[in-house]
Amino acid sequence: MDLTKTALLASVLVLVASALVFTAPVVAQDGEIHPLEAPEEPNAIPLGTGGVEGQDAPESWFRQWGDPMARNVSKATLTPFLPDPDSANGAAVIVAPGGGFRWLSMGNEGWEVAEALNEHGIAAFVLKYRLKPTPESLDDFRKMMNQDFAPEDDSSGTPQDEEAPSRPRRDLSNQLEDAEAAYAMIHDRAEEWNVDTDRLGMIGFSAGAGLTMHSTLNSESMDLAFIGPIYGGMDAVEVPEDAPPMFSVIAANDFLFNGEFGVIKSWYEADVPVEFHLYQNGGHGFGLGNPDRTSNQWFEAFTHWLEVNDFLTAEASG
Repeated sequence: MDLTKTALLASVLVLVASALVFTAPVVAQDGEIHPLEAPEEPNAIPLGTGGVEGQDAPESWFRQWGDPMARNVSKATLTPFLPDPDSANGAAVIVAPGGGFRWLSMGNEGWEVAEALNEHGIAAFVLKYRLKPTPESLDDFRKMMNQDFAPEDDSSGTPQDEEAPSRPRRDLSNQLEDAEAAYAMIHDRAEEWNVDTDRLGMIGFSAGAGLTMHSTLNSESMDLAFIGPIYGGMDAVEVPEDAPPMFSVIAANDFLFNGEFGVIKSWYEADVPVEFHLYQNGGHGFGLGNPDRTSNQWFEAFTHWLEVNDFLTAEASG
């Protein structure tokens, strides 16, 4: 395996802002960062994968674009979202939110996606994985964000038509360990959660897409039935012999696209099933969708892809 390519793809994320309004009481919906009391997560299950070296600040939350975001996560958790038993079909998806490995867009790219999957009878498991430390003070965090975003992005948090930021290599050992622990827990409790482990896949957004791909390329314990990297990096990779089918989505005006089709070509040349949707617009961080964007139809295409490939039926072998 070409470790350089793997490292580049796994680190496709630079800091980005999410942009979908979270269903909640009336709150500020602008791009400013607002303090947020940590929400209750009664169903979150600790994964027991340890802490983060050099992490002194406690986990904290903020709101941006109306969306709840967690940062300084040092204790990984998995939150099950189970469909109505009458509609459950046994398929399951690990959902990995994004946030540049410095925060997690828990609403836009986590809970809302899980609930949408439940509507199709699919069990969803939101992975709150460990992150790179950020300043404890929200003011210092704002300063860090301002430095990281200037001058590439506009008021929407979407970088303009400039050269894509560099993609530094990252150590994703913590995040991979968290993903592997989540996968193992779902296997261990599959009967309880009515999950067919032969139809267990993973979908990730932005940094979560990077983690999804990193897990696919590097894990020795995960055997995913399918993957869905959503607006992740597009660099070419060395595809494992047992690579799963892939559904990939990105917008043409996403700074991570930049005219690159490498990972799609890699899957195609490896003769592994791949479906790719390049949307005219949507920018980065659109989650399930933003108003008046062509990318808003991706989730329907994804569930149709799952259905056509028999992942929503018990006969599928993965």
